[in-house]
Amino acid sequence: MALHNRVSATELKQRLAAETFRRVTVSFYQYAKISDPQIFRDDLYLALNQLGVFGRIYVASEGINAQVSIPEHNYEAFRDHLYSIPFLNGIRLNIAVDDNGKSFWVLKIKVREKIVADGIDDPTFDMDNRGKYLDARAFNELTEDPNTVIIDMRNHYEFEVGHFDRALEVPSDTFREQLPMAVDMMKDNKDKNIIMYCTGGIRCEKASAYMLHHGFSNVFHLEGGIIEYSNKAREQGLPNKFRGKNFVFDDRLGERISDEIIAQCHQCGEPCDDHINCANEGCHLLFIQCEKCAKKYSKCCSDACAEVIALPEEQQAEMRKGIDKGLMLFNKRRKRRLPSAGDSTL
Repeated sequence: MALHNRVSATELKQRLAAETFRRVTVSFYQYAKISDPQIFRDDLYLALNQLGVFGRIYVASEGINAQVSIPEHNYEAFRDHLYSIPFLNGIRLNIAVDDNGKSFWVLKIKVREKIVADGIDDPTFDMDNRGKYLDARAFNELTEDPNTVIIDMRNHYEFEVGHFDRALEVPSDTFREQLPMAVDMMKDNKDKNIIMYCTGGIRCEKASAYMLHHGFSNVFHLEGGIIEYSNKAREQGLPNKFRGKNFVFDDRLGERISDEIIAQCHQCGEPCDDHINCANEGCHLLFIQCEKCAKKYSKCCSDACAEVIALPEEQQAEMRKGIDKGLMLFNKRRKRRLPSAGDSTL
């Protein structure tokens, strides 16, 4: 049996659109020692592919990080298979808050050096020494303490559309940069209660261990991240301290946590928190765009890109050759800007 997908993206998306059953979007992670990540990866691919699971999964010697979409009728079989793996037995599955069932359209499982890129090369760093978990209720209570500092361990573009009340942004677009920055930001507050949070828990759990490694003591992290917090706050009738939208790394690009819109369209400045990738594949900039500007610019970041997508596909492909898009993000803090008609790299 094939251990990789061999069907075109176009056909896979057509199959997804034709499905008549519901899908459930779930995320989970676990730090654990995996002796042979490649064998683990192949076995997992075979099992999940048979269940019709789509998604993105990273496997490394330090554990697993997964975001998946599961046919609802196979959910129990999926959970039972995970629980049959000793280090995943009983693992918390974060169910998406705002799910349209179209989060993924193919299954990709990749072996990586780490399940979250952190830049840590200190052999004495120990993930077993991590901060204390806070559930939704305990998080709300501790955030009321004036001696508490809340740190958002997500990227700038995630923070921009939604974050917790009084949360501090660590102004970077990479986790590896944020870790030392967080230590430096808090160097004069080692006596404070420090709560770290992220989308599903994987980054803030590692960040809490990193803070302890650097001499902090009262370090906490939000169990299950924003996703679990939102579900539990709703189930338990707790005040929701999260403002705006939670950015997610799948085709949805966000899930609504509160009705408040705290961001603005990057083109016209109107209230908006909908992320989109520029329709020009030679650009693919991730930015915020309102419906009015989406129509005006044909879902592009500029007039120049709108002109490009009007060209024949063969000509567009020729223009894309040799372009290194890198990390294409719109970030006002770093004075990144939307491309203008005069740019030559479009």
